[in-house]
Amino acid sequence: MAQNGEPARDALVNRQLPEMQLSDGSSSSMTAPPPPAPPYLSGEGRAVYRFNVEGNAIITGGAGTLALEGARALLEHGLSGLALFDLNLQQAADPIAALRTDFPDAKIITKKVDVRDAESIGAAVNETAGQLGSVDILCCFAGVVGCTHALDMSVDEWKRTMDINSTGSFLCAQAVARQMVDQNSGGTIVFIASISGHRVNFPQPQAAYNVSKASLLHLKNCLAAEWSRYGIRVNSISPGYMDTILNEGAGLERARNVWANRNPMGRMGVPQELTGPLVLLCSAAGSYINAADIVVDGGAIVF
Repeated sequence: MAQNGEPARDALVNRQLPEMQLSDGSSSSMTAPPPPAPPYLSGEGRAVYRFNVEGNAIITGGAGTLALEGARALLEHGLSGLALFDLNLQQAADPIAALRTDFPDAKIITKKVDVRDAESIGAAVNETAGQLGSVDILCCFAGVVGCTHALDMSVDEWKRTMDINSTGSFLCAQAVARQMVDQNSGGTIVFIASISGHRVNFPQPQAAYNVSKASLLHLKNCLAAEWSRYGIRVNSISPGYMDTILNEGAGLERARNVWANRNPMGRMGVPQELTGPLVLLCSAAGSYINAADIVVDGGAIVF
């Protein structure tokens, strides 16, 4: 080897960068405009058609309150098949059973999946495509949060938060996008980001969570740019504080008061208030929405 690392430098300066390709938007491309609503539909029929959700969806973190609320909304709007991915599916046995009862015509399956395990994700996505017939929608709800002062945070806590919230979302999106490309069908991917990705929360310290959610906001931009040519739209939703079990308990009372006092609407959101944006992004109504983030926080982000 030459001195001063010359071969390595030659390889560096002479390398060829891969280049992403953008769609040309032609009628034969995967990004062609959708067909108009059939002319025979009534006004009510066109409204239903506009927000119709077609195909099959995978929802990660599928045993959580927000994910189950989102699943119900997608089924109400026409989803044919649903796969709920989670490590702790038993904790949601009753609401999952209720979905099966309320939507008997939909095929609803569950899979135990660790979003940190690329091999497990890939196998689960392949199995889902085989059982449901296709994978057309991915909604990434899986996530963890911890409130620790940055000076006291362990490396393990930082890595766990990033591995689940950020890397886990990427691994699921990658596996599903590969399936969509193989199907030549296109599809839609929705990350659940957070207002924590837009600004620092107060009063609780949660640097790892905030950074993990901020990474999703740019990840959806990158993937939207790369995958649009395959007909895959990638967007995100940034919820504010939501009234779920994660924000219950006497120990959080002071924090809840702070959050409410700093919100123009004076309250936390309720889970069903996330379902409208989710249906929009997953339905025909969102066909030209790409690389967007929808903030659902009652206006808290203005402060």
